[in-house]
Amino acid sequence: MSYEPLDQKAYKHLLNMILNDQLDHNTIYSETRLSKELEVSRTPMRAALNRLTQERYIDVIPNKGFQLHRMTEKDVVETFQIRSAIEGFCTSHIANEYENYGNLFTELEELLQHQRKVISEKGTIEEFFKYDQKFHQLIISSIDNETFNKLFNRYIFTMRTLALSSLRHEGRMEEALEEHTNILKAMKDGDRFSVYPVTLKHMDNPKSINLGDILSK
Repeated sequence: MSYEPLDQKAYKHLLNMILNDQLDHNTIYSETRLSKELEVSRTPMRAALNRLTQERYIDVIPNKGFQLHRMTEKDVVETFQIRSAIEGFCTSHIANEYENYGNLFTELEELLQHQRKVISEKGTIEEFFKYDQKFHQLIISSIDNETFNKLFNRYIFTMRTLALSSLRHEGRMEEALEEHTNILKAMKDGDRFSVYPVTLKHMDNPKSINLGDILSK
């Protein structure tokens, strides 16, 4: 039986709680209490918290504990810069070799059909986002670049938080669907000249919404 370091055990447990919405943004959590619940000492717990802080999942509050990370203007800008760099390359690459990606296009179109159904049936934002996230993950994973996948996955929580926030704005789901449709069409058509700008537009629109939300608080 392989041995898992205690700091890794604590990290995985806390990350799972965060990704499954088991922690509340307005609550300060006790490091000592969580250490007892996980039956680990404060040293591995602190190592886990430091890692989660570096990855922008949480903010440590001295002498109190920690709480979920609150998005800043810097978070928004950096997240969309990373996404634009990765996804701009991926969609351009796919458009340039569109003959090899027929199966991908079929899968992406199915996801767009699900999004259309969510909108027409007045489904939830969470339902729409589920297909939104899969749309982007499929594009990136199709390139078969492990570094891209790891970097994208590192920002999953941040992207989810920002996406759910922007999608709450009236008309944003419909707008996002149209942007997805334009990206898919440009890739299918092998239109390497327009695929990059339409991909960047899909980044810039929610970025503007997210920045507006933060600056208005």
